[in-house]
Amino acid sequence: MSMLPSRPAAASSAPAGKGFGPLLRGWREQRRVSQLELALRAGSSARHISFVETGRSRPSEEMVLRLAEHLDVPVRERNALLLAAGYAPHYPETPLDDPSMEALREGMERLIQGYEPCPALVVDATYDVLAANRGVAMLLDGVPDRLLAPPLNAMRLTLHPEGLAPRIRNLRAWRDHLLAQMDRQIALRRSEPLRALYEEVAAYPVPDRDAAEDDESAGPVPYFALPMRIEHDGRVLSFVSSISTFNTPMDVTVAELAIETFLPADPATAKYLHALHS
Repeated sequence: MSMLPSRPAAASSAPAGKGFGPLLRGWREQRRVSQLELALRAGSSARHISFVETGRSRPSEEMVLRLAEHLDVPVRERNALLLAAGYAPHYPETPLDDPSMEALREGMERLIQGYEPCPALVVDATYDVLAANRGVAMLLDGVPDRLLAPPLNAMRLTLHPEGLAPRIRNLRAWRDHLLAQMDRQIALRRSEPLRALYEEVAAYPVPDRDAAEDDESAGPVPYFALPMRIEHDGRVLSFVSSISTFNTPMDVTVAELAIETFLPADPATAKYLHALHS
C-alpha cells in the first residue's frame, strides 16, 4: 500500500507561443464569462480586461492571479498564465516522494487504510494510481498481470475488456458515469494526456445491454447514488464512490491529487465487507 512516487506531469497544455491575452480570453470564453462580469469579479474594468486581452496592457502579477482565481483556472495553468505574462511561476510542483511531502503521504495512507475493507485509492490528474488499500486489491483478483504493471491506471483498469469490465454488472451505466467525469475534467484542465486516455477507454467494446438487466435475482434496492455493481467471489457487491480533493492547494502536485473511496451501497455488501474485516 506504499505511496508510489509521482511521475513528472505533462507540461501545461497552453498553446506554445500564445501570449497572456489570448490565453486569458480562451479561459474566459470557456467559462462563459463576459469581460464585464470578469472585471466586476476581479475589481477591475471591462476596458482594462479588453486591453489586457488585446495586448495593449500588461497585467500585474497580482491581477493575473486574481483573474485566474475568478475563472477557476487549475493551478498548473495559473503558472502558464504567469509565464505568458512575463512572471515566474507562483506554484511549485513538488514530487510526491520528496521528503517535504512525508506528512501528506502518511496522512493519505492512513486515510485509505482506515477505509478497509472498503476499497480506497489515490490517483493523479490522469487517473494513475499512486496508492491503494487492500479493499482495492480484493477487487483486482484475476486481473492479468500486464494490466497491473505500473503505471496502474484506474480508468484503463476499470473499463478494459480484460480488466474489471467483464465483472461489472451495470457496465454501460458505470462507463457512462466515468466518461462523463473525464469529460468534465478535460473541460476544466484542457489536458491532452487526459483526452488521449478518454479516447482510448471510450473505444473499448461495450455490451449491448448490462448483465444487471438480465439479473432476475437482484431485487429492487433504493440506491441513493449510482452504484458500481461488481462480481466478486460468486457474489455481486454494490459500491458508491466518493472523490475528495484538497482545499486551496498551493502546490501543483497536491492540486492534482484525488482520493476515491467506495462505500457499500446496500446492506448485503456492507455485511459481506464486515465479515471480511472481522
